[in-house]
Amino acid sequence: MLTLLFDGIAYGMLLFVLAVGLAVTMGLMNFINLAHGAFAMAGGYATVLLMQHFDLPFLATLPLAFLITAAAGALMERTLYRPMYAKPHLDQVLFSIGLVFMAVAAVDYLLGSQQQFVKLPAFLQGRLDFEAVGIGKYRLFIVVVCALLALALQWVLARTRFGSRLRAAVDDPRVASGLGINVNRVFLLTFAVGSGLAGLGGALGAEVLGLDPTFPLKFMIYFLIVVAVGGTSSVTGPLVAALLLGIADVAGKYYAPKIGAFIVYALMIAILLWRPQGLFVRKGAR
Repeated sequence: MLTLLFDGIAYGMLLFVLAVGLAVTMGLMNFINLAHGAFAMAGGYATVLLMQHFDLPFLATLPLAFLITAAAGALMERTLYRPMYAKPHLDQVLFSIGLVFMAVAAVDYLLGSQQQFVKLPAFLQGRLDFEAVGIGKYRLFIVVVCALLALALQWVLARTRFGSRLRAAVDDPRVASGLGINVNRVFLLTFAVGSGLAGLGGALGAEVLGLDPTFPLKFMIYFLIVVAVGGTSSVTGPLVAALLLGIADVAGKYYAPKIGAFIVYALMIAILLWRPQGLFVRKGAR
């Protein structure tokens, strides 16, 4: 039981890192980016290619996966996404869905449709046994890394000048510009960091979740559940939602494999009926 609980927590923490960038763009930037999973897939493939063709160790590829996808996100924000900010949400959804299918087709054509595998270093393989509880070393690593990222994000958004500038730029871009805040630069950096976090999550999750060209389509619904249930105005909401989803998914697939997915969706519906705006909503958030 405790082993399942820990595996669920590890899965949930991984989903949090994968989805938190989407929560930022939807909640703080008011932009629906359903192509978020494509950046996660890019981070996973960046890790695989760096390990296979450049013989880089796994740990060295993680920051590179973040930087590569962050740079790609910054470039796409300047060229493709920025003109869409003022468009209706339906246009944003159709635009980002189109990007997803383009990314899936491009990866399938260039790299093939086969499943990709990541070879973990020896010290991250195997399990640690504590009495009756078996903890996978790599899952423990995921929990530690993702917990540190959650704390860092919360601190940046709540305690730093950049966080206050971001909230001001979202609440009233015109007034923020009048106060000397470069709104375009704030949005560019925010989108880049969100994309980089997705890429890092894809790199961390390649061994756990699997990696193939359909990755953005398979996990899009999970990202949306995390954002919808947790809310989009804080880091705490998506974190709690991801943990609930991870634990429910792992436990459901173990105890009731035939209806495991139903349990997740039933939990989502129950929470949204109770709190339609999500678990955590910042006062005054739009």
